[in-house]
Amino acid sequence: MDTNLPPVEELRRIDAELTRLDARRAELLARRAWLLGVLYAPAARPEAPFGGVAAPPETSPRGAQNVLLTLGGTLLAIAALAFTLVSWGSMGIAGRSAVLLAVTSAALAAPAVLLRRGLASTAEALGALGLVLTVLDAYALHRVALPGTDGAGYAAGASAVLAGAWAGYGGLLPRLRVPLPAAVAAAQLPLPLGAAAAGGGPAAVAWAVLVTVAGDLLLLGRPAGLPVRITAGASAGVLGSWALLTGGRLSLTEPWTGAPLLLGCAALGLYAARAARPAAPVLAVVAGLAAVGAVAGPARAALPGEWAVPVYTVCGLALAALWRPVRAAWIPAPVRAGLGLAGGSVAALGVLWALPPVLGGLLGPADRSTGVWSGAHAAPPLGGYPATAALVLLLGAVAAGATGRPWGRWGALVLGWAFLMALPVVLELSYAAGLAVRLVAAAGALAVAVRPGAPARGLPESAPEAPAEVPAEAPARPGGAWGASWTAGVAAAPPAPGVLTAWTGFAAGAAAAASAALLALDARGATFAVSGVLFGLFAAAAVLGAGAVRGAAAGAAVLVAAGLVGAGAAAAGLAPSTAGLLLLLVPAGTAALATRVRSAAAEATGGAVGLVALVLTVPRPAVLALALALAGVVAAATALRPERRRAASWLAAALFLGAAWVRLAVWGVAVPEAYTLPVTVPALVVGVLRRRRDPAASSWAAYGPGLGITLLPGLVAVWSDPAWVRPLLLGAGALAVTLLGARFRLQAPLVLGGVALVLVGVHELAPYVVQLVGALPRWLPPAAAGLLLLAVGATYERRLREARALRERLARMG
Repeated sequence: MDTNLPPVEELRRIDAELTRLDARRAELLARRAWLLGVLYAPAARPEAPFGGVAAPPETSPRGAQNVLLTLGGTLLAIAALAFTLVSWGSMGIAGRSAVLLAVTSAALAAPAVLLRRGLASTAEALGALGLVLTVLDAYALHRVALPGTDGAGYAAGASAVLAGAWAGYGGLLPRLRVPLPAAVAAAQLPLPLGAAAAGGGPAAVAWAVLVTVAGDLLLLGRPAGLPVRITAGASAGVLGSWALLTGGRLSLTEPWTGAPLLLGCAALGLYAARAARPAAPVLAVVAGLAAVGAVAGPARAALPGEWAVPVYTVCGLALAALWRPVRAAWIPAPVRAGLGLAGGSVAALGVLWALPPVLGGLLGPADRSTGVWSGAHAAPPLGGYPATAALVLLLGAVAAGATGRPWGRWGALVLGWAFLMALPVVLELSYAAGLAVRLVAAAGALAVAVRPGAPARGLPESAPEAPAEVPAEAPARPGGAWGASWTAGVAAAPPAPGVLTAWTGFAAGAAAAASAALLALDARGATFAVSGVLFGLFAAAAVLGAGAVRGAAAGAAVLVAAGLVGAGAAAAGLAPSTAGLLLLLVPAGTAALATRVRSAAAEATGGAVGLVALVLTVPRPAVLALALALAGVVAAATALRPERRRAASWLAAALFLGAAWVRLAVWGVAVPEAYTLPVTVPALVVGVLRRRRDPAASSWAAYGPGLGITLLPGLVAVWSDPAWVRPLLLGAGALAVTLLGARFRLQAPLVLGGVALVLVGVHELAPYVVQLVGALPRWLPPAAAGLLLLAVGATYERRLREARALRERLARMG
């Protein structure tokens, strides 16, 4: 190191040397790490060149070996197939067969030697090749020695021999994994092919398939290897599905032939369900469907065609009875659940088949082809529909009710109501009988709505039913815990709450009532009779019911009462305006009953009927004035109730005011102030006295009605009066009211007087504004509007602040 350099230069050189030393040290450490890896790595690991890094392998040696062996075996099998089926030089089929037999023997013998030397994968590949070659040997034997043999029969025998040979070969060399599953696959063919070769029909072949499936299921119960079990299970599923479909087809065309076959499928399905616990529910469903088809097929064939669906429904319900908690060791809980689901599904399909006549009975009266009270009755819709549809609904209702569960009660209600609604259609009942049945359906449904019933087994409505017991040995078996949880989840579904049953009953009753009311319009007497019965039913439900259903029933009763009044008016030949006056009896009666029976639905319905009554009287103003006054009396009576006082009092005031205006218009009064001022003065005096007695009373309640009685009619008259006296007097009065409101800080006089004053001013300025607009250029109004918008936008925030201040000042007033 040169020490004669300046300190700065010497320091720079020292730093540069240290940097080179650090880089060299890092390079040497990397080389040392690589050398250690080469020394201690497996011999198969490739060496990287000096300075390089070994690339990571993309596959394992065993994986590469298996791929190569599989490809090699496949290519050899393809070559052997081409050699056997096509040709090899000038050799005939006999020569090729001899060569193929020799190659097969060598391929089958080689795995034993290879296994002793530890070459298991190579042995597996050659063993699989040997199995393929045995199939080619069987084909060559048929061509050389047995050319005239039936193909199906020979294939059955050859597959049996091959299955036995492969099984023996797999037993001799148990380390090979292919021979035993291959033997199981080959064993699926002998019986079906043999039955087909013997000339058996579809039933015989299906029975042969079932026997084969039984052997597969027995094999599943033995301690075989996983490949063997998978092969047997897959084969059983495929062949069993084919046999089940064949049995179902034969059950429709040849019931006595297909029934035993379906019973065999059901038996094998139940055996498989007990053996395979994870799939037990699904297998039980399949077995249940097969059992229903087996029993219902012959019974259906022995009865007329319209009894087909009821027969299947009865069989399904009988099977679903196993859903009930029958403790039988030979029927595990998952199997019972699957059987119940299968039977319930069949019954549900039957119910769907029976729904069209229900819709016809419900909606048929709405399709009216004759006039109201014409006395003519249209034919029932869907006439000629099998009467057994009603029987299916009745069976479903009985079965649902017999379960004793909350959802069963709900199902019994719906299906029982559907049964009654379908009767007029399927039985083509007379007009009177159809009305009676609909009324019975309405009464029964409303009875359930009033008393939905107590929970089953003494449980509270909100508590779920206790889950079904599960056999103690279930968790110890494979899949037992899963099966138990599946069964508990299905069997112990939460019950339908009582409120759901009640609302369903009310909805069904209301639908049946509407259908009966529409049908009753065919005859005058029927209309009054049915309306009276419906009014009694809904009134009884309103009295005996509870909660929201009670209020809904009360509202329906009010609606029926309105229909009765309207029908009476129509029968008497009254004019619509007179009928409107009669309809006011309905809100009057509702208001009277509301003092004892609280029902918001009834009051709302009464109010709606009152509105309809007012609309009917509009064509005759004199009657409209009377109707408004009567409606005001009803509203005033309602205002006597504390909870309705505020809204009803305002409504009464508005109705009275409207009645007065309409009456003044009818009389042709040109000076309404002569009639309004005598009312305004005492009203204001009453307001002053009320404010003195109750300082907290609002100025709107104290002075609002009195001021409105004069100001509002005066404003209406101003806009139709071309003279200047009325605007001047009304404007002066409005100004005085406004000033008094500002002086005493009263909100109602200030707002009402101010609005009236502004409207009078607008009325007076309107002609001049019109003249001014006509004289101005066309571009000036749009320009003024634009400038106004810009000004408003520029001062928006300040305007909002001022508006909030004004609102606060008004709120602080009385």
